[in-house]
Amino acid sequence: MPGTNLTREEARTRAQLLHVDAYDIELDLGAARVGPSSPKADAEGGGTYRSTTVVRFTSREPGAASFIDLVAPAVHEVVLNGTALDPAEVFADNRIALPSLAAENELRVVADCAYTNTGEGLHRFVDPVDGETYLYTQFEVPDARRVFASFEQPDLKAEFRFTVIAPAGWAVVSNSPTPEPTEGTVPGTQVWAFEPTPRVSSYITALIAGPYVGVFDTYRSGDQTVPLGVYCRPSLREFLDAEQIFEVTRQGFDYFQEKFDHPYPFAKYDQLFVPEFNAGAMENAGAVTIRDQYVFRSKVTDAAYEARAETILHELAHMWFGDLVTMEWWNDLWLNESFATFTSIICQAEAPGSRWPQAWTTFANSMKTWAYRQDQLPSTHPIMAEINDLEDVQVNFDGITYAKGASVLKQLVAYVGKDEFFRGVQAYFKRHAWGNTRLVDLLGALEETSGRDLKAWSKAWLETAGINILRPEISLAEDGTIASFTVLQEAPPLPAGAKGEAVLRPHRIAIGAYDLQDGRLVRTDRIELDVDGARTEVPQLAGRARPAVVLLNDDDLSYAKVRLDAESLAVVTAHLGDFTDSLPRALCWASAWDMTRDGEMATRDYLSLVLSGLGRESDIGVVQTVQRQLKLALDLYADPEWREEGLARWAAACEEQLRAAEPGGDHQLAWARALAAVARSEEHLGLLSGLLDGSQSVAGLAVDTELRWALLQRLVATGAADDKAVEAELERDRTAAGERYAATCRASRPTAGAKAEAWASVVESDTLPNAVQEAVIAGFVQTDQRELLAPYTAKYFAAVKGIFQTRSHEIAQQIVVGLYPTLQVEQATLDATDAWLESADPAPALRRMVVESRAGVERALRAQAADRAAAGH
Repeated sequence: MPGTNLTREEARTRAQLLHVDAYDIELDLGAARVGPSSPKADAEGGGTYRSTTVVRFTSREPGAASFIDLVAPAVHEVVLNGTALDPAEVFADNRIALPSLAAENELRVVADCAYTNTGEGLHRFVDPVDGETYLYTQFEVPDARRVFASFEQPDLKAEFRFTVIAPAGWAVVSNSPTPEPTEGTVPGTQVWAFEPTPRVSSYITALIAGPYVGVFDTYRSGDQTVPLGVYCRPSLREFLDAEQIFEVTRQGFDYFQEKFDHPYPFAKYDQLFVPEFNAGAMENAGAVTIRDQYVFRSKVTDAAYEARAETILHELAHMWFGDLVTMEWWNDLWLNESFATFTSIICQAEAPGSRWPQAWTTFANSMKTWAYRQDQLPSTHPIMAEINDLEDVQVNFDGITYAKGASVLKQLVAYVGKDEFFRGVQAYFKRHAWGNTRLVDLLGALEETSGRDLKAWSKAWLETAGINILRPEISLAEDGTIASFTVLQEAPPLPAGAKGEAVLRPHRIAIGAYDLQDGRLVRTDRIELDVDGARTEVPQLAGRARPAVVLLNDDDLSYAKVRLDAESLAVVTAHLGDFTDSLPRALCWASAWDMTRDGEMATRDYLSLVLSGLGRESDIGVVQTVQRQLKLALDLYADPEWREEGLARWAAACEEQLRAAEPGGDHQLAWARALAAVARSEEHLGLLSGLLDGSQSVAGLAVDTELRWALLQRLVATGAADDKAVEAELERDRTAAGERYAATCRASRPTAGAKAEAWASVVESDTLPNAVQEAVIAGFVQTDQRELLAPYTAKYFAAVKGIFQTRSHEIAQQIVVGLYPTLQVEQATLDATDAWLESADPAPALRRMVVESRAGVERALRAQAADRAAAGH
C-alpha cells in the first residue's frame, strides 16, 4: 500500500526526539456483528468502527515537529495540546503531522478505522456454523496503526489502556486481565475498561473479541499464580484439547522461569485460537493468538502435536525475549525469532515430562532444511540483515531469520557452554527489563559469563551470508586403519545476485563413528572439536579401525552442509533406516535431500533411497518430511521423460506401506495422505474413491473429515470426481475449513474454465479473505496440470506489479509467490522473468519475491539435467 513505509532513519530521528508515556484507546465495536443480509465476503472485509486515541508524550526539543502513524479511511478530529488541527491538512500518506510540539504533549485522534479480511489490523470473520462474528488483531510488523494512532516502531514503548465497546455477552480479551463489563449507552452493548499494560511496544498489543469460549486454569509455582486461558470458537470447542495445551504451557513456564531466572512478566497468559490467521502464532503480551488449524478436527500424527507444542513454547519464550526486552529496530528481528525458536526446541528436548525429547531431530529434519534452502537463494543475507525500512522487514520473516539464526544460536551454546549461555541470558533480562536492546547487549552479557571474545564469532556468523560445506578426507594405512583424517571446509560462491562474499567460518562440531552391530548402526565413538579454516586435522582418529560410517556434524551442533565419504555413503544408502538413534538418521536424510536439490544425487536415486529406507523410519516427523520432499523432487527435479514412471513407483510404494502399517497408527495415516497426494492410476484413484464412499477400507484407517477432503481433492484434480461431489462433501462439513477445502477442490478441476474462474477470483477481484485466497491458489497450482497452467505465465507478469501496488502485504505476497509459474520448468520461464525484472522496475520487496521464485526454476532445471544424465549410467 503506498504511503505506509517507514525508514529506519525516520524511526531513529523520531526516537531521539520523543518519549511516549501512555495511550488511552477507545474502540467502538458495538456494530461489529455482520447481519444476515450482508454478503459474507464484503461484510467481513468491509465496514468501519470508531477509534479514539489519546496519547501523552514528551519532546526533547520543544517547537520541533514529528508525526504519528495511522491507516484509516477517515479522520474526524486531531487535537494537539488543546488546539484542533484540520485533518485535511495534517493527515496524508497514513501519517498525521504534529507541528510545534511542546515539552509535554497530549494528542487526541478520532478516526474511522476499517475491519479487514486480510489478517492484518483488526480482522473480521463470520463463522458459517453459527453466523457469529469473530474479531482479532494482528499488528506485527506495522499494523497497530490500522486500529489506533500510534508511533509505530518498537523502541517507542508506552503503557496502553484499552476501552472497548462491544456486543453484550461477547468475550473481550486484551493484554491486561479482562475486567467485568458495564452496560453500554447503546442497548445491546457493554463496555470493557482494561487496566493499563506495562511498558510495551505497540506491535505486541492485542484485542480479541467475539463469542469465543474459554477454558481456564492456573499456573502455580511457590507463591506465584498466573491465570491461564485457552479460547476458540464454539464450533471448534468439541475438538479443543485444552488440557494438553495447558500441560505444554506449564512445562514451558517451569523451564523458562528456571533458565531465565526472571518471573513471567505479565498478569495472565491467554492463548486464543483464531480463524484465518496468516502465521503460526503471535506473541502479543499475555494474549497470544494462534492459528485455529492447531485445534485438530480429525486425527493427526504426533508430528502435528509436536509442531503445535513448539509454537506454544516459541510464543511463551517471547514473553521474555521480545516482549519484556524488545529489539530497538527490526534488524534484530532475527535474534527475537531465533531465540524463541532455539529455546522452544531445547525446552521440548529437556523439560521434565516432555513428550518430545527427540525435538532436535525434528529441528534438524525440518527447520534446518528450511534454512539451507533459504541460504542458497539470490536473496540470501546475513543473519543480522540490513533492515532499512518496513518493506525490508516484511519479507524477512524467512528461513534465515528463524531457522539459520536458531541453528547458529545452538552452535553458540556449544561454543560458550550451555550454563554460561543461560547465565548471560539471565544477566541480560535483569539489565534490560522493559527496555530496548541491540545484539551487542546480549553478546556483551555472554562474553561476561563465558570469558569468550565473541566479536570474531559474530562477524563470521552473523554479518556474512551463505553456507559452508564440510567433507571428510580419509586416508587408510595398509592394515585398513585410519592413517589420517581431515575435515575439509568449503565456502561455495554465493548465488548470482547475492550481496557479499563467501567465507570460511569457525565450527564447533562432533564427529560420530558408527559400526554395524547385529544389523544396526551403532555409534562407537564421538569426538567434539573446533573446525576452522579450509583443513582441520583430526589426529584423535588416526590408528583406529575405519568405521562403517563417519558422520560429520553429528548431534547437529553447527550449521553446515555435510557430505559423506564414498564408503560411508554406500553404507548409509543400504542401512539408512538402521541407525539406532533418530538424529543421525535425520542428518543423513537431510544430507541426501540437499544433494538431490544440488544435483549431486539424481532424483531417481533419491527415490531408490527413500523406497529402501523410509519404511523402516520410526520417527513420524522424519517420515512425513521425506514424503513431502520426495513428492517435490519427482514433480520438479525429475527428468520429465522419466517423471511419470517415478511417480507411479512412489504411488505403488505408498499403497504398499499404507497396507503394511500398524492399523490406526501415525504411519498408516501418513502413508494414506502420501498416497492421496500422488495417486494417478485407475487402480489407485479407485481406492481413493472407495475409501471416500465406504466401499473399500483399510483396517484401522479412520476416513475422517480431514482425510475425506484430501481424498476428494485428488479425485477432483484428476477429473475422477465432479462439482456435485464437492458440494455433497461441503454439505457434510459446512464449516470455515470445509469452505476452504471446497474452494481448493473447485480451483483444482482440470478444465480451462475452472482455472480461469480461480484466476479471476484472486487476480481480478480483491474480495476473497486471506485464508480463502490461499486455498484457491493451492487448488489452482496442480503439478499434473502444467499444460493448462502454461498460458498464465504471461498473465502473471502482466498483473503482478499492479497486485503488489494495490493489495496489502500479506495478500500480495500470497499471490506473487503462489502464482509464479514454478511448474513451468524451462528456459522460457527464466527469460520471461528476466525480461520483466528488466522492464518493470519492481519495488525491492517485490523484486526479492520474484527473484527467489525464479531461483527455484533455475535449480529445477539443473536437477532435471542431473537426473537425465543419471539415466545413461
